[in-house]
Amino acid sequence: MEVLASYSFMIISVGTIFLAISSAIIGALNLYKGQSLIGDAIGHSTFPGVVLAFMIFQSREPFMLFIGAMVTGGISYFLIQLSSKNSKVRLDANLAIFLSGFFGLGMVLKSIIQGNASYQNASQSGLENYIFGQAAYMLEKDVKLIIVVSVFVITLFVLFRKQLIAVIFDREFAKTIGVNTRLVDSILLLMTIALVSVGLKAVGSILISSFLILPCVAANHWSKKFGVVLIISSFIAGISAIIGAYFSSIYNGLSTGPTIILIMGLMTLISMVVGKYGILRGRYRLENKR
Repeated sequence: MEVLASYSFMIISVGTIFLAISSAIIGALNLYKGQSLIGDAIGHSTFPGVVLAFMIFQSREPFMLFIGAMVTGGISYFLIQLSSKNSKVRLDANLAIFLSGFFGLGMVLKSIIQGNASYQNASQSGLENYIFGQAAYMLEKDVKLIIVVSVFVITLFVLFRKQLIAVIFDREFAKTIGVNTRLVDSILLLMTIALVSVGLKAVGSILISSFLILPCVAANHWSKKFGVVLIISSFIAGISAIIGAYFSSIYNGLSTGPTIILIMGLMTLISMVVGKYGILRGRYRLENKR
């Protein structure tokens, strides 16, 4: 019980809970829109932005690195869309091309600053945490940034909820009732990039997409109503964050981000098997029809 009252556990749990719940909501929007892998591409593409921001400002100030991540994440998304519309390369192939290309660029930039005399005045330690994530090293200012961005994203969702749902489920109908679909697409993109960028230190650029996908996949096996899916996915994300933060606090060397994702994955697997629309219920309904 001492762990639950510790300052480090409170910092880690609060940050990851806010990140997990907001990511679950925005991830559901992306999943229903049919672009579930976009978070993975953006996640990998944000790493060079983190390194570039460090090179320019020679500081690991969370907000500076967050802005750098958002810039390269946005550039990557723009290039993916441009290539998909103006070439014969399919979207999934474009995602793979730019995902690997941007991440490779980040690794090259990181290798450049290592041992470079121009960057000796600023501490480079900790930049590798943005690859795999290390929530245990989050500071109060990291958590504050996560909370601010999460609240901002959820506020945008509440304000544009009707427009977002209309565009996601029936784009043509949304146009006929006067919804600015390009604006709605831009808002969803902004929310996605912001959450991916702010979650890098906690989860890492490689694993951040799991925060967006797994809770919604699990929730889809319990309900087909979008509103209910959002509630269930948020609950699964929040519970996973608490459990993951707890286990990583009591077992030394256990990374928080991967542990949370492991819990999410386990809940998703359970949902796929025993959920209302899971494998067992599906077989039961099939047997009754015979």
